[in-house]
Amino acid sequence: MNLLLLEAADFLSPTRVRISGRRFRHALGVHRARAGDTLIVGALGGRTGTGVVDTLAADSLEMTVDLSGDPPAKIPLTVVLALPRPKVLSRVLGDLTTLGVERIVLLNAWRVERAYWSSPALAEGALREARIRGLEQARDTVLPELHIERFFQPFVHGGLAALVPHARRLVAHPGSPVPVPRGVGEPAVLAIGPEGGWIDRERESFRSEGFEEIGLGPRPLRVETAVTALIARMS
Repeated sequence: MNLLLLEAADFLSPTRVRISGRRFRHALGVHRARAGDTLIVGALGGRTGTGVVDTLAADSLEMTVDLSGDPPAKIPLTVVLALPRPKVLSRVLGDLTTLGVERIVLLNAWRVERAYWSSPALAEGALREARIRGLEQARDTVLPELHIERFFQPFVHGGLAALVPHARRLVAHPGSPVPVPRGVGEPAVLAIGPEGGWIDRERESFRSEGFEEIGLGPRPLRVETAVTALIARMS
């Protein structure tokens, strides 16, 4: 945790907060916070700054905070991600948040197992917690938008244009001979499929909507590896 993320309920006044629970334990166990120490903090959805520890209790600490900084800017990127395995979903969401993407869409696909959609990893609290941890890592305060789309064709052929009307469209697929473009500074949509890639019908749907097919070479990659490699090259 590189930043203690403060929520509205933590504020005792505009400049004073009390934190408890996981963040309090982290501040003591990892930061070894003591009275008088200065920690990096940020208000969820707001500004960043510092907090000076005033008092420590058995289960909480209080700080005086100065929130005068701005969080890092988002990448103007929407990632459309075929729903990954539940055991990696939270990690991928955290990574996407840390990398600073503006919007995430979890999409159904032919190779997505039906059981994934009933996983506890898709509970609202779990999805939020994964992104919160990504913000803490990146010293950010603004959550990326998160959309869940169970129906592939209606989203690709209508919902996507409504969500992101003006953006360069890219679809990643294993083995594509077209390299990932570097330094994409314009708004973009990047579609990343399951580890086996999109099936032919899905690829055709993307192409019919103006997507350019790109790839990272002949080696199929794990989703979490592909996500990081693709966004690093595009940034």
